[in-house]
Amino acid sequence: MIEYLDLVKTVLENGERKTSRTGIDTISYFGAFYRVDLSKGFPLLTTKRMIWKSLLHEVLWYLSGEDHIRNLREHTKIWDAWADGEGNLQTAYGRYWRRYPVPGKSTALGSEVFVDETNPFVKKETDGSLSFDQIGWVIDQIKNNPNSRRMVVTAWHPANAVISKLPPCHYTFTFNVVNGRLNCHLTQRSGDIALGIPFNLAAYSMLTQIIAQEADLALGYFAHTIVDAHIYVAEKGSGKEEFDHTAGLKEQLKREPLPLPKLVIAKKPIDQLTFEDFDLINYNSHDRIKFEVAV
Repeated sequence: MIEYLDLVKTVLENGERKTSRTGIDTISYFGAFYRVDLSKGFPLLTTKRMIWKSLLHEVLWYLSGEDHIRNLREHTKIWDAWADGEGNLQTAYGRYWRRYPVPGKSTALGSEVFVDETNPFVKKETDGSLSFDQIGWVIDQIKNNPNSRRMVVTAWHPANAVISKLPPCHYTFTFNVVNGRLNCHLTQRSGDIALGIPFNLAAYSMLTQIIAQEADLALGYFAHTIVDAHIYVAEKGSGKEEFDHTAGLKEQLKREPLPLPKLVIAKKPIDQLTFEDFDLINYNSHDRIKFEVAV
């Protein structure tokens, strides 16, 4: 995908050296942006082999609304570094997508208002508190109020984020309908160009396709803003060479992108979809490139 390769070149050629929380330096670029036309194929990278099954299991886990990885762990270990021994997470995307905490009435200031248990997208949690299904609400708006400019989903809760082991990187996204096509824009505070961004691109494109199909809309664009777009870098002799991502990304820049695959999804409501309902057709790629994760 040329859009991804252009992003890699932009960061490599224009980024600045920065230290990072992980102890591994980065080449960092502020305010990167790209967009892809989803009608041209499913944007799964072809300049390296992507692990499709892990990606699909992760998206379905988000949509489950679970706040732990006990079920996800049966299929992929990609979240293990951030969970405790019981599989519990301090922050889980799906929890906020599907079960965002509703403030109690007593917390309202002045004329502030919050949804209550009469709202169809509110549910009562086991402790009696209320939560709001942002995904369900957005789908309803796309179907019944498609010209709305308020179709926003957030995974960022400030009181959680300031103390969480890993607050959300891809923290808010917005849907937009134009001429019968569904578009999605993702904002990400921090993006690992080699490892994270290819997964984010494919995951949110898949989510857009799921929702477009449910709302009987055609596919539009996926657009992506990355506040701190970065590439991990470590010189030979530093003792951290295994975390250097520049060589692998430069190898991808030499490779010719292959035709994009097609993603076929069973015609089912979003909450009834399972792993077997997704079929990736004609995915061909160059060889895998291994990148170490800086935790």
